[in-house]
Amino acid sequence: MHQTERAGVLAALAGFVLMSIGDVVWKFGSTEWAPTAMAALRYTMGAVGLGVILLMREGAEGFRVNRPLVQLMRGGGVAVATACFVTAIRFMPLVEVTAIAFMSPIFTALLAAVFLREPVGRETWIATFCGFVGVLIVLRPNVMVLGAVAILPLFTAFGMSLLVIGNRLSSRSGSALAMQFQVAAPAAVTLWLMAIAGHGSGLAFLVVGNPTLLAVILCAMVACIATVAHWLVYLGTTRAGAATIAPMTYVQIVVAGTLGWALFGDRPDLFATLGIAIIVGAGLYRWHAKPAVAVADEAA
Repeated sequence: MHQTERAGVLAALAGFVLMSIGDVVWKFGSTEWAPTAMAALRYTMGAVGLGVILLMREGAEGFRVNRPLVQLMRGGGVAVATACFVTAIRFMPLVEVTAIAFMSPIFTALLAAVFLREPVGRETWIATFCGFVGVLIVLRPNVMVLGAVAILPLFTAFGMSLLVIGNRLSSRSGSALAMQFQVAAPAAVTLWLMAIAGHGSGLAFLVVGNPTLLAVILCAMVACIATVAHWLVYLGTTRAGAATIAPMTYVQIVVAGTLGWALFGDRPDLFATLGIAIIVGAGLYRWHAKPAVAVADEAA
């Protein structure tokens, strides 16, 4: 392997590990404040930070919005994904939530047929079927105990799929920094609306009171960790190529499982482990079966 490519792989791996560490921080803070409010504060911090940098680098022109409905789709997808993820890990083992969220590439392929008129190949249908079998196995005990909360990771996967489709629809609509801001800003607004709705829902864990100092610190930590993680993955992709980097994202499941076991005592049973393995296998099968160009488009 060429030295530049090796450096790219290591950068991407570090980024994926950091993403899982950020998820651990989320889980630590999931009981500190309403999860929707935690997510809203995190994206508000991100939007403000990105906005300041964008203003310094590109001036007022950097805030010009192209294809506003697509930008709302991107921000709304992130908002749904984050709110559902943070809520789910409050009640479920981190590794199980993470694994189910990895249905996102499969959802993306299905949504691409609707939004981008791309054909759905046989490998996508096979991966979809196998992936949902894995999800059902993982959710088996959780649905009986938690009810509707147990399916929130599927909404996380769906929300991230909307982001990916939106990214492809809005490619070349602005600089990378501007596109990041145009995700964070609508996501923050959407999440605050979700937090208000959750506050009025009557569910105790969604009541938005005054945040603890720890909640604010943890939100800031997640914002910083996520920024560095995404930068490392972007750097790795530019050096090693999206097709090389794409399957490495599954390291997040390994890290989530290890840290969840060590820090929270989350030990998935045999059936849950089998379900997780099926989900990962379905994703890797689809990655291996699809053209390299499609992999690159999706990872970008």
